[in-house]
Amino acid sequence: MPIAAPSARSSHLPLDAKRAFGALLPLLDEPDVRDIMIQVAERRGRLWVDRGERIEAVSGWSVAPEAVRGFAVALIAAGGRHLDERQPYADVRLGDGIRVHAVLPPVAVAGAAVSIRVPRVSRLDFDELVAQGLCAHDVADALERAVLQRRNILITGGTGSGKTTVLSALLDLVPRAERIVTIEDVAELRPAHPHRVALEARQANTEGVGEVSLDRLLREALRMRPDRIVLGECRGAEIATLLAALNTGHDGGAGTLHASRLVDVPARLEALGALAGMDPRALGRQAASAIHLVVHVERFRGRHRIAELGTLGLGRTGDLVTGAP
Repeated sequence: MPIAAPSARSSHLPLDAKRAFGALLPLLDEPDVRDIMIQVAERRGRLWVDRGERIEAVSGWSVAPEAVRGFAVALIAAGGRHLDERQPYADVRLGDGIRVHAVLPPVAVAGAAVSIRVPRVSRLDFDELVAQGLCAHDVADALERAVLQRRNILITGGTGSGKTTVLSALLDLVPRAERIVTIEDVAELRPAHPHRVALEARQANTEGVGEVSLDRLLREALRMRPDRIVLGECRGAEIATLLAALNTGHDGGAGTLHASRLVDVPARLEALGALAGMDPRALGRQAASAIHLVVHVERFRGRHRIAELGTLGLGRTGDLVTGAP
């Protein structure tokens, strides 16, 4: 069954964030809205909305470029970060899982651009996602067994495919006596688990100090007596620390990774391993040992679904390859 939640996303926003959203607050509270995008195009600010099926332009909506820039700066400031010419991009979390990314000129060539990812108004548990077509019941049973047997799971997919949604739902299946530590660049995971510690990375301030990286948080998490370590997204050199942690007794962990197809996962892992100074063979041995199940998700007709399950192993030449679970 759906987990109860307030009817309006804006109810969790601080006052400065509500002021920053301004006239867009009613749009933010529409239950079907998944993404809101504002950008400067042809010297005017335009608005696009994704309600689950496709991105659609909002007809007749237009503002001056300066208004888009002001909107971007105000939203990022409401999330406690700074946006200007010296720091022309930023990512923040607002309220209950609303994620805001903004970029300014000169990085954004035509003008400021703001991308807002919004969570469901009512968060769905694993059984509800399965009932809505996430996967067949035999696949659901296999995933539940993998969680209970403390298998390390990597969830892959493209942008907006539902990686975070599926990961949150799987974390609900973790026994209540176990302690979960989640680590994210911008906190989006919302599992209904009573014993979770959520850690969020921090950017450097305007003086260039104060940064707390995902890799640093992973190292701190190892000292927090975790039963399970979850990395919201593997996107850089922290992959080396995660694989090391999963290979040293911290079973039952999980993470997400951008990949278009299941067969692309080895190449993506090797690319991230290169950022950490790992050669492909070393990365392959670590990944094949640490990751027990790969779950590839995609969005189909507005809904999330599991497209493939797979495993990681070593091929005849020692390269990392995917196989059947």
